[in-house]
Amino acid sequence: MKFINSILIITVLFLTGCKGQSKEIKNITTSTLETVLKSDSRIQLVDVRTPAEWQKGIIENAIKIDVTSSSFEKEALKLLDKTKPVYLYCRSGGRSMIAAETLLKKGFEVYNIEGGYMQWQQKTN
Repeated sequence: MKFINSILIITVLFLTGCKGQSKEIKNITTSTLETVLKSDSRIQLVDVRTPAEWQKGIIENAIKIDVTSSSFEKEALKLLDKTKPVYLYCRSGGRSMIAAETLLKKGFEVYNIEGGYMQWQQKTN
């Protein structure tokens, strides 16, 4: 009986005392992205728009992985490093959130750029 009580107490203490860091998608502005791009060379900037959209322009040094492609997850796992943060953008922020959810489940630290490429263009033009 003492053994069972001890196990129960240890289990309760473990569950209540050890809060694991919960991973979540962090939303950032294009202004924050601009600062990060200047100060952190470790980031992986990913453009999840379509090839037709890429032809209209991309943010410099972005990795292009089309989130609407059936091979998005496979390509992302092949091209991206889980030890480095991933910053995602699309045209306005919707598709990049889908990509962020996918990558979060695979263990990446992900940031969604609110307003996407449209907001970036307004800011930089």
